[in-house]
Amino acid sequence: MDTGLNQPVQKAEDVQHDEDLVYEDEKAYRQAQIRETTRCEREMPISTAFRLYSKAVAWSILLSTAVIMEGYDLLLITSFFALDPWKKKYGVLLPDGTYSVSAAWQSGLYNGAAAGEIIGLVLNGFVSEKFGYRKTMLGALALITGLIFIQFFAPTVEVLQAGSVLMGIPWGIFQTLPVSYASEVCPVALRGLLTTYINVCWVMGQLLASGVLRAMLGRDDQWAYRIPYALQWIWPVPLIVGIIFAPDSPWWYVRRGDKEAAKSALRSLTCRNVDDVVDVDATVEVMAYTNELERETSQGATYTDCFKGYNLRRTEIACLTWGIQNICGTTLMNNSTYFFQQAGMDTANAFDLTMAQYAIGFVGVFVAWALMIRVGRRQLYLWGLFILLLLLLGIGISGVGAPGNSSAYWASGALLLVFSLCYQVTVGTVCYSIVSEVSSVRLRAKTISLARNLYNICSIISGIMTPYMINPTAWNWKAKAGFFWAGSCLLSFVWTFFRLPETKGRTFAELDILFERGVNARKFADTSVDLFSHAVHEGEKEVTDRRS
Repeated sequence: MDTGLNQPVQKAEDVQHDEDLVYEDEKAYRQAQIRETTRCEREMPISTAFRLYSKAVAWSILLSTAVIMEGYDLLLITSFFALDPWKKKYGVLLPDGTYSVSAAWQSGLYNGAAAGEIIGLVLNGFVSEKFGYRKTMLGALALITGLIFIQFFAPTVEVLQAGSVLMGIPWGIFQTLPVSYASEVCPVALRGLLTTYINVCWVMGQLLASGVLRAMLGRDDQWAYRIPYALQWIWPVPLIVGIIFAPDSPWWYVRRGDKEAAKSALRSLTCRNVDDVVDVDATVEVMAYTNELERETSQGATYTDCFKGYNLRRTEIACLTWGIQNICGTTLMNNSTYFFQQAGMDTANAFDLTMAQYAIGFVGVFVAWALMIRVGRRQLYLWGLFILLLLLLGIGISGVGAPGNSSAYWASGALLLVFSLCYQVTVGTVCYSIVSEVSSVRLRAKTISLARNLYNICSIISGIMTPYMINPTAWNWKAKAGFFWAGSCLLSFVWTFFRLPETKGRTFAELDILFERGVNARKFADTSVDLFSHAVHEGEKEVTDRRS
């Protein structure tokens, strides 16, 4: 006999069954939504991406403009070594009646900025995640506006050194924050262009500095170096006014668990009526899923977590990709005015060649954009190092000739110009895109800060060595220094061949799974990824779990 006691149990089971069906339906819908949104983003043409994300492009360009200041001032530091009024103010009188700053002080001034940048980079990893990219950038710009006074009024080389260290702190933020911002406010199609645009700003700053200094050669008073210092005040105030109105990264809001703010930021970064073309809700869901994916495999978001699990490999790639920029011979390029002068050229020709070097490098960045779209990051970076290796050997050979050989001087200068072009077409530009793409979403600011710190450490080492290599009062290698840097360039080429993956066209979620599965660097480009099963296929072969 049925007493009815089983009816409540039966009803509870039915309710649970219905809830399970609803959950499965919602889960299936979300997965389909994420797959479709990811597919649309990967297949979006560049022209469409520019039209839909025109505001994101504009805001990214605005933040990246701060890098012009860093490129400008760092070139001032090394170029002043060849400017007579500056040397007379901060140098010592030599027996031949000329003035010069010792190799030790040259190293100190250049490396003081790098030391300050290390502090700024570490701070950026904490501050930008806590307060957001916009507020962090505004604080750095306000700080540098005051610090410029130290350089402008510095009475001694010691005060100038202190100013270089302090100004390095906001520069450290400028070096990395625009990279993170650019990679997070744009779709895959624009990511490579906007992240590498930062290198355009870097070269633009160097070109402006070399042009200003060339114009100052006719002066023999204190304003020959004070005017270049004062021109740094042109940038901060307009940038502050513009960035006040900039939206923060939607990815930053997602990491904080605020999806509604992320949707609002995304709408601020896209064209009007974007909802008719792009599913904003679905786009934010992809961001949330990527964040969940990383949180499942790596719970923390601290500097320590950058060295745990598969994030260690990502940190290695980001750090060495950026560090290689300073050990592949670019130190000769960065000290080109002084290098040309010590190689035997007069001061005017040395500054003219430096201007030509950065003008050529500026063009090289745009060539790099065209090549990145076609051949990707890995091949461009790898073969760029190989060409730089050959050019460094040529520079070294040009320095073997007899002293006073003007043909050898001009040969080394010409090779350095070609070196500058090839560097900007390949390693110098592509690096920014690689570093922003291999870092995980949750650890991006910290990974990029660590990478740039290794860059600065390498900069300090090369900045100490190079003045000694080319200074006539020290090792006096001159152009033969090319042999030394050719050796380090060869080591960089070997590492790149085995360890650098191809990231072109990959969403952040796909890259997470490729690194999680330990896919071989040389097979990243040809490996397919399932976003939900985490299965990856290298051609016909499925990779279930392999850590590297």
